[in-house]
Amino acid sequence: MELFEAIRTRRSVRAYQDKPVEDEKLRSVLDAVRMAPSWANMQCWRMVVVKDKATREKIGDLSYVESYFASKGYKSNPSKKALAGAPVVIAFCADPAQSGVLWNQNYYLVDAGIAAQNLMLAARGQGLGTVFVGVYDEEKLKKLLNIPASIRIIGLVPMGYPVEEKKEGPKRKPLDEICFNERWSA
Repeated sequence: MELFEAIRTRRSVRAYQDKPVEDEKLRSVLDAVRMAPSWANMQCWRMVVVKDKATREKIGDLSYVESYFASKGYKSNPSKKALAGAPVVIAFCADPAQSGVLWNQNYYLVDAGIAAQNLMLAARGQGLGTVFVGVYDEEKLKKLLNIPASIRIIGLVPMGYPVEEKKEGPKRKPLDEICFNERWSA
């Protein structure tokens, strides 16, 4: 798939076919993360790739923070099914010590965000779907996946073949609403 088509058609996928992701495709997607730019080229990201069904189900259970979802009006966990049902879940992590801080900006979050976008676009280019899950019990997930205390979990990325293939991406704001020339204008 051509790059701009992958960008235009990438969407959040929460329902996956019961079909494994080929190792070659998975490795290609993970390699795209490796190629991302980062603070002083320190490459702070780390990933735990989970294929085991029982572990994916436990990850789904830990993706629910009741107080957060209740405040948003959800009656259940919208991520649990995606995490349990995807053939692959990637715990996307970063080592804050392997990045910088400038003017109170923790760049490990920027580095990880750029790398995660590479992952999601590379997955789309391989015909795979993903969604970025950012609500979870970090301490319990660290224990489950044996992640060291010094490492932060930035997000969870379930990945697999979408149940439904949509040719169009999600609706986006027009460019003139988000981009200003020379100076900010309201």
